[in-house]
Amino acid sequence: MLSLRRTGASATLCAALFWAAVVAVLPGPAAGAAVRQPGSRAFARSVASDTVRNNQHWVLDMMDVPAAWRMSRGDAVTVAVIDSGVNPDVSDLAGSVITGPDDTGVDTKPSNPNWGAHGTWMASLIAGHGHAGGGSGIIGVAPESMILAIRVIPDRSDPHYGEYEHEQEARIQQSLASGIDYAVQHGAKVISMSIGYGAPSGTVRKALQEAYSRGVVVVASAGNSGATPGVDGAGPAPESFPADYPGVISVGAVDSSGAVAGFSSDNLSVQVAAPGVSVPAQGRDGQYWWVSGTSPACALVAGAAALIKSRYPNLAPDLVASALTSTTIGRPAGGYDSEVGFGIVDAAAALAKAGKLADDRPTETGISVTVRFGGGPTAVTQEPVRPRGSSQLVLFALLALASLALAGAAGIRLAVLRRCPL
Repeated sequence: MLSLRRTGASATLCAALFWAAVVAVLPGPAAGAAVRQPGSRAFARSVASDTVRNNQHWVLDMMDVPAAWRMSRGDAVTVAVIDSGVNPDVSDLAGSVITGPDDTGVDTKPSNPNWGAHGTWMASLIAGHGHAGGGSGIIGVAPESMILAIRVIPDRSDPHYGEYEHEQEARIQQSLASGIDYAVQHGAKVISMSIGYGAPSGTVRKALQEAYSRGVVVVASAGNSGATPGVDGAGPAPESFPADYPGVISVGAVDSSGAVAGFSSDNLSVQVAAPGVSVPAQGRDGQYWWVSGTSPACALVAGAAALIKSRYPNLAPDLVASALTSTTIGRPAGGYDSEVGFGIVDAAAALAKAGKLADDRPTETGISVTVRFGGGPTAVTQEPVRPRGSSQLVLFALLALASLALAGAAGIRLAVLRRCPL
């Protein structure tokens, strides 16, 4: 995990900003390149990039993505990747990236080899479409979706990261809020944020509320603090924002066996889990990498949300979350725990559930436009209220005088009681 502690931020905000990011990154196979397997001491033989697809099968199979593709491949959905930027020219993302604003406050150029490393990895896991006819390289969970790349944070290896580190907390949070606003205004239906801030922000929360009201699904990584207790030395791992904001789908990480990853934050924000250990991804350099962290887990779940929004574009964010959380595999005992949430996302089952939720229209509780007060034009005419006669008026007047007399007597009695000693 790359832990980015913002030394220049206000201490009162506990402003630890950490990539829910790569724990161990190893160069993966590219055409004609050598491969080093995680943990190995020597480079393996030269292999072609289609070996990457073989290494990726476990990720897609664990989430039942191939079955989901029979229903949706993410067509007509834009996923905003709010991250460190995305290189639109890498082979497996060519033609699928729209470049949005850079709100980092630093002037590193996209041509710099340290620009957009993390963001490109994440984008490839969402919308990668492979190359050479689609059979080689990375294929994302939603390969027909589009990526809207919004840069709000530089990679730690960025030559201007030091400048960013000393920016004011308010400016950092405002850049994230602006990124969310930009995504909503430019048609994103899903927002993926594999980033984490140690403090909440009213400005960001307001931006998220607008996103929800516009039907946008928001997914974020839970963080890479493992079971490390909070600042008080006890209890769950520290909260990570935006994962801990209401309405955000917070994602933990599991390995190829389905066991929770040791680095995955253990706290009650976690709702679901996805593969996050040695997940193949394409980097900004065009090469292939094994990435680990709750970052890739977040991107994979964002891809699953994109499949749902593609098939059911009007499904509300809370119902998308319900589809994802109610159909999981590897569900923990009792149905929920703070490590994997409700379990590992099953994309095919979530799509099927989304279809049922989309068909279940709520019962109409408002007043129909054809209904009118008084029964409507076809109703039987009601008799008007008859005017009261003089005898009725006299009776009402006598009753009123009697009530006033009783009230006056009660008032005198109460005054006497109040003066009595206790």
